[in-house]
Amino acid sequence: MEAIETTGKDLRDALAQAASQLGVDSGTLAHEVLEETAGLFGKSTVRIRAWVAPEASTDAEPAPVIEKPKAVRKKAAPKAPPTPPVEASVEAAPTEPEDAEADSESFEEPEEEERPNVVATAEDADNILAIVDNLLKSAHLTARARVRSMNDRYVNVELDGRDVAFLIGKRGEALNALQYLVNIIVGRKLANGVRCTLDGNDYRKDREQKLTHLAQSIAREVRKRGEEAVLDALPAFERRIVHKALLDFAGISTYSEGEEPNRRVVIAPAD
Repeated sequence: MEAIETTGKDLRDALAQAASQLGVDSGTLAHEVLEETAGLFGKSTVRIRAWVAPEASTDAEPAPVIEKPKAVRKKAAPKAPPTPPVEASVEAAPTEPEDAEADSESFEEPEEEERPNVVATAEDADNILAIVDNLLKSAHLTARARVRSMNDRYVNVELDGRDVAFLIGKRGEALNALQYLVNIIVGRKLANGVRCTLDGNDYRKDREQKLTHLAQSIAREVRKRGEEAVLDALPAFERRIVHKALLDFAGISTYSEGEEPNRRVVIAPAD
């Protein structure tokens, strides 16, 4: 794997130079921060080593990158116990809170009373579809909602129609925001612990595959270098995909650190 060193006035500038030299988009690069210096009058420089992440493609979504902490963390012990991933699939299964945190998906949702025996009913599904359809109509979007499946307290809703791409947005941000809004309304109107997951154009399934491949690629680099890698901030359900992808990866452990919405997965050499 070809790696080059570049220096810029900040991380973005250094990455842009590396991307230009390698002839790729900066979103496909993994990198390490080798040195940061602060000069007079606010001037600073950042020196990095960058390379094209294996299995990345130029048309792929912007990928989490390896970001070396200011103090190199060689085989550092996790600050918290590794978070066990939930055995779930983005395509058909619900998302559960990670480390007992709210299922925020980059948003802070209100805490709910524990209701372990809640099971969504057909009536719940109809009410949720009505809520989603009303939101779509209010936004003047050409899309419709249908129930794809129901899993315990979760009603999994699929969005179809001309404007679904707008509802997904960059890296699923619009879809996550809409799901957050729907669940706030569902929580107040139904008040029975039932929740909704939203998907469109199989976005969540495709995203799961990309995150899995990327996590395994970075894990190989971590094992080779003996240093931890910190991924970009991810929503709770995407962090669980990374944990799951590396659960049985030899020589690797994972844990999460930070606070929402900037909570990150750390891929570390196993002790």
